Amino acid sequence: MIYALIVVLAYLIGSIPSGLIVGKWGYGVDIREHGSGNLGGTNTFRTLGVKAGLIVTISDILKGTLAAALPLFFGVEANFHPLLAGIIAAVGHMYPIFANFRGGKAVATSGGVLLLHSPLLFISTLAVFFLILYISKYVSLSSMLTGVYAVIYSLFTKDIPLIIVVSILAFFVIYRHRANIKRILNKTEPKVKWL
Repeated sequence: MIYALIVVLAYLIGSIPSGLIVGKWGYGVDIREHGSGNLGGTNTFRTLGVKAGLIVTISDILKGTLAAALPLFFGVEANFHPLLAGIIAAVGHMYPIFANFRGGKAVATSGGVLLLHSPLLFISTLAVFFLILYISKYVSLSSMLTGVYAVIYSLFTKDIPLIIVVSILAFFVIYRHRANIKRILNKTEPKVKWL
């Protein structure tokens, strides 16, 4: 019963549509009707600005961290790995029940999962993300390559659950960026202008 509760709670936490909440309550805007139509931090930055983008990104990170902490909170981490709860939150973020299953790309939420389990990996992925962003000016490319980096990093830890979960999360991120990959190849993908 407790495991089912964790699954449901992790999904519901992941389903909290930070971008939709901030956009509608703070700005009277449904960001799904603007920009890429995505509920994540990147579209919030582009549509509503830096303040809203930061709020949404941090909120999405914390969703992953909170969901991954559920097994610890209930004292069942020995039988229900926190990373598993994190994957469920990422699924919730991508397909949120509170937003008609139209969610984000799980980049920030995946980062939040890593923050709980491996803070050093989280910090290094941030550094890699911004380095690639500085060079390429593409948020989408930076997100995908950072996912690849996280997989490579995890291989050196010999932490089997981490390797499996990071690989799954990286797959989610790349899969959700399919349209971005096409735009990058066609040179129509928007670039950031503040770097």
